[in-house]
Amino acid sequence: MGRSQSLPRGGDPRFGPDADDSASPILHVDMDAFFAAVEVRHRPELRGRPVVVGGVGPRGVVSSASYEARRYGVRSAMPTARARALCPGAVYLPPDFARYRAASDAVMRIFRDVTPLVEPLSLDEAFLDVTGARRLFGPPAAIARRIRARVTAEQGLTCSVGVAPSKFVAKLGSTRAKPDGLLVVPAGRVLEFLHPLPVDALWGVGERSAETLRRLGLRTIGDLAEAPAGMLRKALGVAAATHLHELARGRDPRPVSPEQVEKSIGAEVTFDVDVVDPQEIRRALLALSEKVGSRLRGAGQVGRTISLKVRLSDFRTVHRSRTLGVATDVAREIFDTSWGLWTVLDPGEPVRLVGVRVEGLAGVADTPRQLTLGAPERGWREAETAADAAAARFGRSVIGPASLLGKRDRRPGENSSRP
Repeated sequence: MGRSQSLPRGGDPRFGPDADDSASPILHVDMDAFFAAVEVRHRPELRGRPVVVGGVGPRGVVSSASYEARRYGVRSAMPTARARALCPGAVYLPPDFARYRAASDAVMRIFRDVTPLVEPLSLDEAFLDVTGARRLFGPPAAIARRIRARVTAEQGLTCSVGVAPSKFVAKLGSTRAKPDGLLVVPAGRVLEFLHPLPVDALWGVGERSAETLRRLGLRTIGDLAEAPAGMLRKALGVAAATHLHELARGRDPRPVSPEQVEKSIGAEVTFDVDVVDPQEIRRALLALSEKVGSRLRGAGQVGRTISLKVRLSDFRTVHRSRTLGVATDVAREIFDTSWGLWTVLDPGEPVRLVGVRVEGLAGVADTPRQLTLGAPERGWREAETAADAAAARFGRSVIGPASLLGKRDRRPGENSSRP
């Protein structure tokens, strides 16, 4: 392992904040333990304590862990039960995505104050191309310092930044700058930075492909860069071999693309206990459809294909989908379709997880809606848009999934006066 990895926060002058950044205009900004940090900002009494955000049920998964919790071995994507065993004294919180979205929007505005070339990857990370911002704000490393200072001063959060000639190397740089650090990879030192790193640092190398490469004696990115192309093609296939060979040699020509269009929007839920009651499935699909419809309307998107995901108790996963004649962002239509898919599937086995996804997205302004013959001119979409407005003002908790239920959908004895 090279010194660039063992001294990730700039202790190595070759990749420190004062290294040559003249040909390194790409920034990757990654917020530090974002969900946990936002929760601590919201509840300052948690500062300095281990905080874990994620599913709090027996089958929950960790979404984010503060650095205090990480000292105990807690990591993202770890089962919450395992995290509790490692760190029983941590504060365990369910995620509040509305809070994280608001924080993310504020951070992204800071990025866009510097350059219009911002490509968000998720709520907590983005690529920036600062080529055109140098005249106003100075060299890339100075811009990175400016962004980090503003994020801390205005949002009370910290971020780590990688500065490099390409997106791939910038992302590796931010990872090795964590937490709350800055790392610059000069254009002339890209291979010097990359080649000591393990092969699984490359995009596209998962556990199985990393094990395949290690069996071939390829343990570092440098080993991979020097490997015969024919050997890689035989082991990984032509496309994967070509992709990894290029990255291992520091070649990543992809530009920062600010117009990233989401291909799908979805939501899923893992039940605490396997579910066999169809009515429980129905209510879960209703809640998920409401969530997906709200996200579609918030993004100004509609989609034609509704996809249902079902994971059974033995971890077998089944997908079913149906394409509508007209694109929709209406939760009621999403629910009717997903429930129809479920009734056809009807696996007759305990269910661990269900998910709903809308695919084939397009801008709502570019997709004229047409009324179904005999349908009222104003209906479910207007009602759901009004519910969105009420939720924005009073909170989503006052507009539950039951708001989508007509009388014919309610279970006997269920309270019909819920707002």
